[in-house]
Amino acid sequence: MLRIVSLIASATEIVHALGQFESLVGRSHECDFPEAVAGLPVCTRPAISVSGDSREIDRLVKDRLREAVSVYEVFSDVLERLQPTHIITQTQCEVCAVSLKDVEAALAAGISSNPRIVPLHPNALADVWDDIRRVAGALGIGGRGEAVVDELKGRMCSISRQALSDRTRPTVACIEWLEPLMAAGNWVPELVEMAGGVNLFGEAGKHSPWMSWEQLVAADPEVIVIMPCGWDPARTQPEMHWLTDRAEWTRLRAVRNGRVHLTDGNQYFNRPGPRLVDSLEILAGVLH
Repeated sequence: MLRIVSLIASATEIVHALGQFESLVGRSHECDFPEAVAGLPVCTRPAISVSGDSREIDRLVKDRLREAVSVYEVFSDVLERLQPTHIITQTQCEVCAVSLKDVEAALAAGISSNPRIVPLHPNALADVWDDIRRVAGALGIGGRGEAVVDELKGRMCSISRQALSDRTRPTVACIEWLEPLMAAGNWVPELVEMAGGVNLFGEAGKHSPWMSWEQLVAADPEVIVIMPCGWDPARTQPEMHWLTDRAEWTRLRAVRNGRVHLTDGNQYFNRPGPRLVDSLEILAGVLH
């Protein structure tokens, strides 16, 4: 019998999309969709305070990484109690979610069920499809994985086809962190292009890059989409002062034309899973 522990929110959504939600027995502290996952035991926690502002969280994270210490803690005792057959984690970012290294450290304490580790590698959109197939294959339902991928890709093609029927191609800056400024990379540039926009910062398949305020002002994007990693609009709104307090803010085209959009980065754009389709739909709506 399958007993799955998901240590990354996107993996929980992948397991759900594959029809294996009932096999989940544990989750990360960040897993919150579908809502029923809240009833499962939590197997992780952040090792830093996440209640500070953008600048403080960035400082704490960089301090931990400089000391070669993980940003997250994995509860090996909870894993032992849950006796998982599979643990799903990721290798894409040590800051955004529990990593393979964190899981391996927890397993060093000894988990008697000898679970299979399934590491995901989402750098670009194609990798997300491969990760869905990887999870499905590990769970012995490879055919279901292919069907889910085909369905998601079909929905994306339909959304993109409609978006691209509008000949306008607004320039877009997607902001993934506010202080210091970071642009969105990985799969987000692909989503922008599919939604009929011209992505100005960040490259498909590459980590999100730091950027300067001067670069944003010089590019003067027609649309600015705010999608801080791990934050929803309610958490983002009080942080907007990092941008709005700058003298040049009101002179930006996106600001003058009312085309600055606060989105739910946590639920959508930062999660390399099935709801990237919804992220594309949100972008298409914003741009057109």
